[in-house]
Amino acid sequence: MPRPRLKICGLRQPEQAAAVARLGVDAIGVIGVAGTPRFLEPAERPALFKAVAAVNPTVLGVLVVADPGADALEELNLNQGHQVVQLHGQESPGFCAALRERLGCSLWKALRVRSKSDLDQALTYVGAVDALVLDAWAPDQLGGTGQAIPLAWLRDFAPPLPWWLAGGVSPERLPGLLRELRPDGFDASSGVERSPGDKDLSRVKLLVSGLRDDGGSGSGEDQPG
Repeated sequence: MPRPRLKICGLRQPEQAAAVARLGVDAIGVIGVAGTPRFLEPAERPALFKAVAAVNPTVLGVLVVADPGADALEELNLNQGHQVVQLHGQESPGFCAALRERLGCSLWKALRVRSKSDLDQALTYVGAVDALVLDAWAPDQLGGTGQAIPLAWLRDFAPPLPWWLAGGVSPERLPGLLRELRPDGFDASSGVERSPGDKDLSRVKLLVSGLRDDGGSGSGEDQPG
């Protein structure tokens, strides 16, 4: 079985993003949700994605947004340097399907899981998105909180499309996560930070090493799984 892939989310500095890419991660996320701690202005995103591509062109650039309106479509276009758009708001399956067709890129949908029954939403997005990202629900923040979904809720979770686990992913928790679950990927942010948006490269390296030690290899394709 291929090893789960690794995304590091919430990068803000091109040099640091390039350093993270050199460590062997599979994807790097940039936050496009204004007012959040890791937000990066649209004008600054192309330089970061370009720095990542220069180091390792197989690393996916992921732009994370929430409930984008018509006025945000220009910054979602692929000429900004990303290959994936991740939606982290209340977007419906119909909205996702239409946006994916319009942009012509991979589209991931984050589900904020507050109870086990929230996982039932996954099936409604089959055919509308390319992957799901499961994150723990928090009342005042869309993501990056470090809160974790109870593993008992996820043991029998097997949707018919790739899925990434976010929320509380850290070097310390990784061995236990791998014993219990086999997602297609892990999405880490606050678990590898010194402060919001400032990554600790030694902690990122521990995650990369932990996944390599687990066996298998990444696919390097444009979609997870």
